Parts: sequence; structure tokens; C-alpha cells
Amino acid sequence: MDPNALDFKTSRRTFLSAALGAPVLAALAAGCGTSGPRASDDGAGAAGAATYWFLTSQPQEGIRTDAVEKFNAANPDHRIQYTAFQNDAYKTKIKTAIGAGEAPTIIYGWGGGTLRSYVDAGQVDDLTPWFEENPAVKERLFPSAFGAATVNGRIYAMPGETVQPIVLYFNKQLFDDVGVAPPQSWGDLMELAPKFNARGIAPLSLGGQSRWTEMMWLEFLFDRIGGPEVFAAAYNGEKNAWSNPAAIDALTKVQDLIKADGFVRGFSSITADSNADQALLYTGKAAMMLHGSWTYSAMAADGGDFVSSGKLGYMNFPAVDGGKGDPTDTFGNPAMYLSIYSKATEEQKDTAKKFFATGILSDDQVKQWIDIGSVPIVQGTQSLLSSSKDADFLQFIYQISTTAGNFGQSWDQALSPTAAETLLDNIARLFQLSISPQQFADNMNQVIGK
Repeated sequence: MDPNALDFKTSRRTFLSAALGAPVLAALAAGCGTSGPRASDDGAGAAGAATYWFLTSQPQEGIRTDAVEKFNAANPDHRIQYTAFQNDAYKTKIKTAIGAGEAPTIIYGWGGGTLRSYVDAGQVDDLTPWFEENPAVKERLFPSAFGAATVNGRIYAMPGETVQPIVLYFNKQLFDDVGVAPPQSWGDLMELAPKFNARGIAPLSLGGQSRWTEMMWLEFLFDRIGGPEVFAAAYNGEKNAWSNPAAIDALTKVQDLIKADGFVRGFSSITADSNADQALLYTGKAAMMLHGSWTYSAMAADGGDFVSSGKLGYMNFPAVDGGKGDPTDTFGNPAMYLSIYSKATEEQKDTAKKFFATGILSDDQVKQWIDIGSVPIVQGTQSLLSSSKDADFLQFIYQISTTAGNFGQSWDQALSPTAAETLLDNIARLFQLSISPQQFADNMNQVIGK
């Protein structure tokens, strides 16, 4: 799972996956970069310098590194020493470091449940006063980026980098060949399954071995059927929240799609981190794929002329007939998040805050993110996006992200590590048809609040 697509080809999700035990969100990545951490070697590590750990994987790593080096050049008395880790290594390192009281000044993460655990343990600073003193910093960014940075009404992280909503991709050529249109409702989607199957085409690609790819389907179905309050009840610890009738309906509908051979056969053995699910779409073996916007660049790089020739289509998840949810709602990564370690020195904290104000999402960095096919979480970038070679897609992502009635954070990031691992395990069993919707709900109700 990837926020950084591991080597520009992997998903942003890997880190969480690992962090959750074996999940972790998104395996954000295994396999990126070299086998060991890479650190700054320009003298920034002098005594008293702030420290910053982030992920390897190009081209994202290069953008992060460039931001620190430019900041150090402009602020010789407030320097930052950085170290870049592979996702799995970072996951292990940051957990151990925080537990031992030796975390870096700037803690890189995904917000949500993990951030809440830091807050509960007093390991990160409350940044609310700083944002109040620097309103221009907050006003410049997408409002939706602050939800996953907020705990109990207080802001504990600086949103950064890019927005990554989940998108329903489709192969335009296959739709033309079969003579059908993209689905505008859940009913349309169900009706498409037998039509593609009759032509020997899998209706939907799915890297089910990764588990979090299956979670995306439930996120949207819960929302489209019952609205964001259905998951919010579970997140907020309400008893038996997973047994909400809308939740049972969503769980039932996804099993109906599985029984209708809606997903490619053998999906439980297909891994998203290898991009095998994407390959099924651009090679014409599958007609559609629900996945994060981070997969666009990988398909452009690996799919021949699939993207450049206009064969790739994309849309928001369709509405569910009779559902209460807002069809503009979306899910994914509202941003990446940087917190300040509570045990850092005041000098280090001051350096981190100066970096947040001037080094994160500077005008130069905004352009760099756009140049690699991403949408930075900065408002008013439409003109820059329109001049990109990926203009149509980037403007679509900007529109989805800024007009969504609700931008929900991926569930396995929003929940605590304990609840997230139980969630992913039960999602896999649900998709394998080894448990019923009610059994899924019963199992999840047991970890509410944990």
C-alpha cells in the first residue's frame, strides 16, 4: 500500500501492512531502494540538528531529499539530518525508537489510528497553537487533509505531500469491444459481470492476497449505502456498530459480486505489491479495477501505450440504488503526515516547525510532485495541473479530492493496529466466502475500542 509507491511502481500501502502486524498498510513497500538506510552526509548531523526519517523509493525519495537539502542550505543554523528507510525497515525502526524514547524529531506517518496511539502515549506535540499562530500554512492546504491529523479536536501532525483517493479504473477498449458503458450504479456493475465473463474477460481485477485491496470495496459500499456515519460509529467505539443494517447489506452485496464471478479467478493469490492486478487491466484480461490513484504512474510506465493512447478510463465509485451516501464521497490517503516528537529539544522542535512552514510543499516541491503525476495537497494548483502531460487525470484527482462530501481515510489506517489487523483478516475470510456477513460483524464488534 503506497504512498509512495515503492519503487515508483509499488503501492503506497506497504508500510501500514507491516505496521499492522503483517499487514500493513500497504506494504508500502517492500523492496524499494537498497537493503539498508540511506542518510544525509553533508554535515547536517551536527549536535543539536533536528532529525527526520522518511521512505525510500524513487521518484518520491528524491523529492523529500531535495526539500531537506534546500532547507539546510537556506538555514545553516537550523539544519536537519535525514535518513531514508525501506518501508518494512522504517516500520520496525520507528516503533522501536519511539518505545525506547529515541525517535527522530520529525515522525513520518499516515495519521489516523497510529497517530492517535502516539497522542495517547504523549509521544507527539500538539501543533494546534502553532497552526493558530501561522494560519496561512493551514489555509493553503486541502481542508480534507487535516482530518487524519486531528485527535480529539487537536492537530498533531503537519499534512504533506500528495492526495491519493481510490478510483474505479476501466479499460475503455474492452468496454467498446463488448458494447457496454461504465457503471453508473451498483446495479449496472452487477449486470456487467456476466457480459464480460461471456467474452472471457474478468469483470474486475483484484490483488486479494494483499487484503487491503479488498477493503476498498467495503469502504465504498458502507459509505454509499449508509453514509460515513456507519464506519464512524465503529471508529468512535459504539457497541455493535458493525452490525448496522447498512453494514450487513454492504457485506452481503460484496459476496453477491464474488458469487457472480465479478472478480478475476484466483484473486486471493494475486498480490498488489507486484502490480499483477494492474497488469490484468492494461493487458485486457480484466475490464475494471478499484485502486488508489498512486497506480496511475505505474500503469503509465509499465503498460505500454495503454495510458498515453487514452485507453485508460477512470471514475468515482458508482452510487448504490436507494443508498443514503453521497456519491461524491471518496476514500484513500488524504495526505502524508509529519509529527514532532515530544522529547525532542526545543531547538530541534523550532527547526522542525520552520521546515513545516517553508520546506514542506514549497512552490518548487509542488511542481516536482506534479511532474511525477501526483496532486499535491495545495489549493489553487489547477493551472499547474493543466499544463502537465497527465493533465486530465490530475485534474480529475484534484476535483475528486476537493469536492468530496467526505474524504474517508483508509480503514486500516484509521483504526488502531489491533483492530486493523482483525479487520484485514476478516475481510480476507469474507472474500473467500468462509464467513458470513453476520460472522464478519460479530468478529469486528469484539475489537471495537481496542
